[in-house]
Amino acid sequence: MKPLTVQNLTVITAGHLVQGSEEVLIQHGAYRLKQVKKPNTALFTDKRIVNWKDMETLYPIVLVTDRLYSQKEIPEQIIIIKVNNIDEAYWKFVNYYRNQFDIPIVAITGTSGKSTTKEMIKHILSAENNVASTPLSSNSRTASLQYLLNIDDHTDAAVFETAVGSPGDIKLAGEYFKPTIGIITNIGAHHLNYCKTLEGYIQAKGEMLDIISPTGSLILNAEDINTNKLDLSKFKGHIIKVGKHESCDFRASDIRYHKNGMLFNVHHKEKLYEIFVPGFGEHQVYNALAAIAAIDEMDLPISLAAKRLPSFQKLNKQLQVFKGINNSILIDDTWNITTTSLEAGLKVLNALGEGKKKIAVLGTITDLGSWGYIIHEQAGELISEIGVDVLITIGEHASIMALHAIEAGLSSPVYIYKNSTRVYTLLEDIVDENTVLFIKGDMYSKEVSKLADDLKIKKSSTSE
Repeated sequence: MKPLTVQNLTVITAGHLVQGSEEVLIQHGAYRLKQVKKPNTALFTDKRIVNWKDMETLYPIVLVTDRLYSQKEIPEQIIIIKVNNIDEAYWKFVNYYRNQFDIPIVAITGTSGKSTTKEMIKHILSAENNVASTPLSSNSRTASLQYLLNIDDHTDAAVFETAVGSPGDIKLAGEYFKPTIGIITNIGAHHLNYCKTLEGYIQAKGEMLDIISPTGSLILNAEDINTNKLDLSKFKGHIIKVGKHESCDFRASDIRYHKNGMLFNVHHKEKLYEIFVPGFGEHQVYNALAAIAAIDEMDLPISLAAKRLPSFQKLNKQLQVFKGINNSILIDDTWNITTTSLEAGLKVLNALGEGKKKIAVLGTITDLGSWGYIIHEQAGELISEIGVDVLITIGEHASIMALHAIEAGLSSPVYIYKNSTRVYTLLEDIVDENTVLFIKGDMYSKEVSKLADDLKIKKSSTSE
């Protein structure tokens, strides 16, 4: 955080200093008591705080509040700024802080690929720039203030994930970040427990159009079906499309699997660039295209992206390839599961498993609410369409995938389990050196993640 004094904050919030020194320096911000982790934090809250003794190691704390406290109720080490309305004061501070920095800020959303795309951009930029970002796959909606305050006078650019748990989440993130560049990697079907319908989820992702600066840019996957349902007419900025079609601003061609990753050509403004990116799958090409488009929008050369991408480190448990039991090839994709990422993973299984036995071990898709049955049926259709040699599901809802895959025409052996207890024993019997084993689940499914770890012979990825 770029520090400011209590006097500065009092003016910014149109408040009144009730207690403490106006010279104290503020170095952190919070709007919940549990977010106060270090001294010199400004805490914006209208909640009554009673147990100050537990906070003594964090003094001085600057309390910004519209609550009335008695004179002896708060320790003298607590600095108090009284404001008329705590919400107004908080957003005055947020807007003031964000407006201090005239730098490129990228906001990324998507059902899958947003963390990878964000990390690609960060990796490319970090060669010559100081970059603020959401850490790894973290995108907590309650931590937006902390993410914003990571920007300071030394920051050259920022890249933030903007997740959707429910409608309004991206708009709220926009109030903090005010991005100059927005990216929608794709829109599948997820978080329907709060978005209620697929249309509601698409609209929630489409809030990205509302938060980008009017002079900013929006980067879209031109081949994504649900993204193409967005009404782009209201967007006033520059639209950039990536994909394989001739009409794309950044077009990929000659896409092929290469050692530990994907090799392809990028066409942009009548120039051609050869790109290699670690990680298997055509979806990884789309992630790289979006990252390259963002780099170009920052007026940095595409050649920089081409130079940096080969050293990009994939995220843990996202289509990582290991040596598995009985000398098999194991693909660990147990970070998240949606129909979008499942389709991508099954296509990688097919590509790496050409001429081999292909086994898929799949867990339950979460955050679907009343849509759970329908989405698991759709997953079953994907499995039948793409095909596997053996299908194993773990979990009651995952069984819907298996049963519907059979109904849709899958003739391969199918094993349905309520839990993972007997899966390892089965795999020991049917897996050999001529097998590619794909295991996919959700980060919250500890047993599926543990099974993936148990199936590894080596702990280091062959693709790192």
